[in-house]
Amino acid sequence: MPDIVEEGPTKSALKKKAKEEEKALKKAEKAAKAKQAEQAREAAGEPDYAVAHYGKLPLHQSQSRPNRKRTDIATLSATNDSEHILIRARIQTSRLQGNKMVFLNLRQRTDTIQAMLAVSDKQVSKQMVKWAAGLSDESIVLVHGTVVKSPESIKSCSIDDVEIHVNELWLVAGVEGRLPFSLEDASRSETAPEVEGQFSKVLLDTRLNNRIVDLRTQTNQAIFKLQHAIGDLFRDYLNNNGFTEIHSPKLQGAATESGASVFKVGYFKGNAFLAQSPQLAKQMAIAADFERVYEIGPVFRAEDSNTHRHLTEFIGLDLEMTIEEHYHEVKELLDGMFKTIFQGLKEKYAKEIAVVGKQFEAEEFKWREETLTLTFREAVDLLVEDGVDREILDDINTENEKRLGRLVKAKYDTDYFIIDKFPLELRPFYTMPDPNDPTLTNSYDFFMRGEEILSGAQRIHDPEFLCQQMLAKGVDPESMKGYIDGFRVGCPPHGGGGIGLERVLMLFLKLNNIRRASLFPRDPKRLEP
Repeated sequence: MPDIVEEGPTKSALKKKAKEEEKALKKAEKAAKAKQAEQAREAAGEPDYAVAHYGKLPLHQSQSRPNRKRTDIATLSATNDSEHILIRARIQTSRLQGNKMVFLNLRQRTDTIQAMLAVSDKQVSKQMVKWAAGLSDESIVLVHGTVVKSPESIKSCSIDDVEIHVNELWLVAGVEGRLPFSLEDASRSETAPEVEGQFSKVLLDTRLNNRIVDLRTQTNQAIFKLQHAIGDLFRDYLNNNGFTEIHSPKLQGAATESGASVFKVGYFKGNAFLAQSPQLAKQMAIAADFERVYEIGPVFRAEDSNTHRHLTEFIGLDLEMTIEEHYHEVKELLDGMFKTIFQGLKEKYAKEIAVVGKQFEAEEFKWREETLTLTFREAVDLLVEDGVDREILDDINTENEKRLGRLVKAKYDTDYFIIDKFPLELRPFYTMPDPNDPTLTNSYDFFMRGEEILSGAQRIHDPEFLCQQMLAKGVDPESMKGYIDGFRVGCPPHGGGGIGLERVLMLFLKLNNIRRASLFPRDPKRLEP
């Protein structure tokens, strides 16, 4: 007897069900409004003795400056019991209990605390409680209250040992219309299953289309605190190692690497190009005797790559330095810098890492005290041993990069490693060839969780040799005369590297998409917001 195949609901049935659900939702909303109106009528007959303790503040135009002390939620604990405080915060959620009590979950950046309004003689009226309960989520309020030690842990808040008993509540800025999604939905674990009727999964496109609201989540507040930290640790390390920060122009007269991946812009009666990197400016600074330079700034790539790890504009962390004896001096300095950044994040920003980990669950990022360094050939051999055809490994593509990352993690228990000695054909024209094998170069890439986060090398500092290499790569030396002339007046041996800030952040936290690590991401399909 053949199996009976059960068919799913038809489109018309699904449509009907959706209409019924929408109807039920409207009915529930109508009933809730009717109940609120009834409560308002009941309250109307009573005098509002708390009228001076709540309401909407006049438009803030810096009318006065009374110098009243404000408190940060993050600083509160049981040691502040009984203290009177003034805080400005957002209402994350609210919960009305009867008509005499309302609980507010107040938020400042990554910190939340519970506040309670309860009807009391002369201070909090029923009307005040009702008004507070009617404030929209994400409204900004000014709260006067008393810190009270909680008898049990408040699991819904990051500050779990105290709550605020509110005496006054003032609306600073309200919310017009409905929010595109609730911050509660936007903050759920990425691995949490979507439960129909309970919550909706907020898709990445929806988040990016409503980025201001999305950025308010505690996860995003922590992500961008960590992005700031990476830049800070990068800058501190290099400052302590004799580097000078520079700021190079982003408008250039010629494409720096390949014409196919640059943005051309109108420039008065001609054209200009947006810089793919500060590469040439860094090298010219070395020729000008700056010795060691770095830059933190935007980088533009006109590559139609719609992947999880590519952006058309990102923040580059770039550095260049003179070489005394060997290009490994540069590689070792970069390695020391990365390990300092990793350690700094772990030691100083454990709270933010933990906040992100609740939504993006990942194994803790691992690195070794002595960093694993493989040559390109050794990396290829590892892949071949794992069954990859050597014929396709002239270059290691994204898929095999990730595969290599898994092999390295299994064999060496590290998420961070370096590949040295890349083939000449894979590197830009300014890369110095290996002295013993002209098919290889003095170049390296750094990897996190199987994805490249830095590309660097010793550069060619001899003008005649540089022209030869340019011609071999199909670049006309005349188109970059100003760059080459910098080497004709004498330039020391030097090398450096370029890092993608967003990619480092994405991989350290395992965010799975680089757009989550960019404040307002730009890719081939997105120029807004």
